[in-house]
Amino acid sequence: MVRSKSKRSGRLQAPTAPTRLQMQHGHSPSTVTGSDQSLETLGSESVQSSTRSAALERRKALTTSGKAALLTSSSVSGGRIRSGQERRRSNAQQPVWVRRKDRSVTSVTSCSPETGFSTTLVSRRAPGLLHPLTDRVENERLQAYELEVKGRFERIVPLLQQVSALQHQPDFLPQAQRITRAELGFDLPDHILEKSWVCPLDMRALFAWCVFQSHQAFSERFFLDDPLQGASGSSRSEAFNTFLLDCGFHLLDVTPCADGRLAHSIAYALRIPFSAVRRRSHAGAMFDVENTVNRWVKTEHRRYRESIPNEAHAPTRYLKTVTYHFSSLDPTHQGCAAHGSNDSLAASAGLQRLHDFREAVENTFCCGASVDLLLIGLDTDTDAIRVHVPDRDGGIQLDRWLCAQALYESTASLTAAQASEAVTASVQTHCPQAPDPGMVRFISQLLINNFSQQDYVRSLHNGPYPDAGHSERFIGVGIGFKEVHLRNLTYFAHLDTVEEGAPDLDVGVKIFKGLNVTRDLPIPVVIRFDYSGKVPGARQRAIADCHRVQDAITTRYSDLVRDGLLHTLLTVRDRDQSTPAEAVGSTLDPVQQEAH
Repeated sequence: MVRSKSKRSGRLQAPTAPTRLQMQHGHSPSTVTGSDQSLETLGSESVQSSTRSAALERRKALTTSGKAALLTSSSVSGGRIRSGQERRRSNAQQPVWVRRKDRSVTSVTSCSPETGFSTTLVSRRAPGLLHPLTDRVENERLQAYELEVKGRFERIVPLLQQVSALQHQPDFLPQAQRITRAELGFDLPDHILEKSWVCPLDMRALFAWCVFQSHQAFSERFFLDDPLQGASGSSRSEAFNTFLLDCGFHLLDVTPCADGRLAHSIAYALRIPFSAVRRRSHAGAMFDVENTVNRWVKTEHRRYRESIPNEAHAPTRYLKTVTYHFSSLDPTHQGCAAHGSNDSLAASAGLQRLHDFREAVENTFCCGASVDLLLIGLDTDTDAIRVHVPDRDGGIQLDRWLCAQALYESTASLTAAQASEAVTASVQTHCPQAPDPGMVRFISQLLINNFSQQDYVRSLHNGPYPDAGHSERFIGVGIGFKEVHLRNLTYFAHLDTVEEGAPDLDVGVKIFKGLNVTRDLPIPVVIRFDYSGKVPGARQRAIADCHRVQDAITTRYSDLVRDGLLHTLLTVRDRDQSTPAEAVGSTLDPVQQEAH
């Protein structure tokens, strides 16, 4: 039995599976200061290559991984920049296989002197010209789904404008129901329409009703038809789970910001099957450390009890990832609202929360080496990601990252095999101390996946997203919403009680005051609590939780509720079944007359 010593706390650790550092003992390359020396050391330990081959590898690294930008006094992060002399020198150093043949490709990365962050410019590549690694078929499938779902919500206002113009017609009710059924696929509530002869139509209530019904429609479609082809047991999900284990990770836990512009980060931006990842969204990506530790405990307990997804002593780790976001086109206004559009703060706060989680595991269970961390940034204008590659010891630097858009441009003129090799070389040579091989493989795949998403955005919108800011359709409150994987569709407020989730919910309400209330439209709030059908009484408790949260929301935003500017829909769903959400109540339900 072997006890290892934590390098952070100095305490003896309990016996556990061989850690990544223990497996590498005796094989790790010595620390060096330059990427050239690191590559030479790695090459001497693996194979005895010729001087010519080693020189080629060094030159390859120089063309795919640059130095981090120097930081200004106000920033904690930076981007890849080069001086004019370095740019001139790099052209002469490029081997033949990496030189661009397509001169329409231009540099897309620059550095803002005000913030110290890199500014991503719009690519000049023709919209129809795709990267050799882009999956065109998947892009077409994802586009069809997005247009279908968002089309439902976009037709609501024009439809209600027609209904409003008909309210004084003699046959108003049948006409309104006919055009609504033809346009949206459902009926409007009779108890609201029937009042049109007494008072003006309650258009706010009808708007909220249409949003709620549209949500129910796409929830049903998602769970019954699996349009994203990522359900549990699907071929894509099983393939990804196998890939994840091969990379050395037994679970991927991702926390994106609750901003609706990141709701699609799993299925679209990273192209990961939704059932193969644990996703919890929080404002500013500030996840609850204690709850995350509890989920880690459940994961490790299941490995001990059931060997799922693998046995407890297998040399794999729990990978916790934070995805913060920034705007390359308007960084001071369209960044993360929870961090005041301060990109530096968003990145540093996310990294600090990751460190807090790892420290909590170490201090409590003495096996923190089984936890790996990853920090990812997402440009909400282009969906290009940047990955802060951890070194071999798991250290993450805020001022160093790999930009997926820069990699896209530098590899766009290569063959698919050459481009894939160049991406892997970039990840391998990004840190002076080479990253863990499994982490290299995982990050390389994320970057390649993101190439497809960059082409997706460019092809669909002929450039960056036209909606640079918020344009969500409703707020999702509670625990669940597995069916939401579209950008700017939902703002998430993941919570169990309104009191503990108030910061997340307040940010969402503030956003919707600008989106809806300024236009005299209500804020639609869908409350969701998933439950396990295997647990007796779980459904009844989930319904009670919905009503409890609804009462707290009514109290907290009483002015909005009183003026009809906030409506709620209560839903529950059995997480053990592939069934859509079930509506169990709403503020739009008809008022029941009391019997005397």
